Amino acid sequence: MAKTKIADIVVPEVFNPYVVERTAELSAFYQSGIIARNPELDSLASSGGKLVNMPYWEDLSGDDQVLSDTDALDVNKITAGQDVAVLLMRGNAWSVNDLAKALSGDDPMKAIGDLVAAYWARRWQQVLISNLAGVFGAVTMATNLHDISAATAKGIDAKTSLDALQKLGDAKDRLVGFAMHSATENWLAKNDLIEYIQESQASPRVPYYLGKRVIVDDGMPTDGTDYTTYIFGEGAFGLGEGAAPVPTEFDRDSLAGDDIMINRRHFLLHPRGVAWQNASVVGSSPTNAELATAANWKRVYEAKNVRIVAFKHRLVANS
Repeated sequence: MAKTKIADIVVPEVFNPYVVERTAELSAFYQSGIIARNPELDSLASSGGKLVNMPYWEDLSGDDQVLSDTDALDVNKITAGQDVAVLLMRGNAWSVNDLAKALSGDDPMKAIGDLVAAYWARRWQQVLISNLAGVFGAVTMATNLHDISAATAKGIDAKTSLDALQKLGDAKDRLVGFAMHSATENWLAKNDLIEYIQESQASPRVPYYLGKRVIVDDGMPTDGTDYTTYIFGEGAFGLGEGAAPVPTEFDRDSLAGDDIMINRRHFLLHPRGVAWQNASVVGSSPTNAELATAANWKRVYEAKNVRIVAFKHRLVANS
């Protein structure tokens, strides 16, 4: 009996946009609004070049002036700044034998697409976590860091979390979600600080803390004692889908009898207001380790306009 090949059922022109859409659907960061796709970023991600310049206007400043019938107003100028994102060029390949288990369903294309999309959703989250490690290693982001772990060994609770939110001052209402390690979520749940909301019987329970959505990911930084919880605003990370020249293609290893599917993604996943410096990159596109390098990042927006706070804490009871 002839074996069904991936190439027999996957049409790249249909498959590629399906994977892009399903990746977004499967990403908790995307669904919560923390990652926001932008048509302008899509265009920039496809415009060519490794670095993407995103100029912006600085806010107006200075005192207003008293009008006079003899003296003219002093003229101030508006200043331009520039945010910079880096194009991430990633790919992977799988043989048909690795994916064959998924081909028994009623919709084999959906099965394959879900496997690939779920893979990229996990990789998105790793890219985002790597970005955060580098961003908050930069001295320019110290204003957005709330660290209570070292000197006082305080733990996370409602009061200390409110102090973390206060890092953005009067802009704190822009913060809409927490991303935390499962141990942190478990600690808060045991202290009756997590509310779980289930919108329907078919949907999973979604945790909320201080009225804000919680994303649980064991990739959040911890050494087993200190934990870092991130607090985000909507659109804290901008997403732009680029165009790899050949996003999906197939090959065959005749000697092994394997059919191979290759999938490539070009994309931007950028923390708004923290410019990529490209200070330490070896290859054509940065690795996750290079994304996590502090020297590659510099805050360019006003601190409260960077919609991310890092909260470093322990899991201990506060007196």
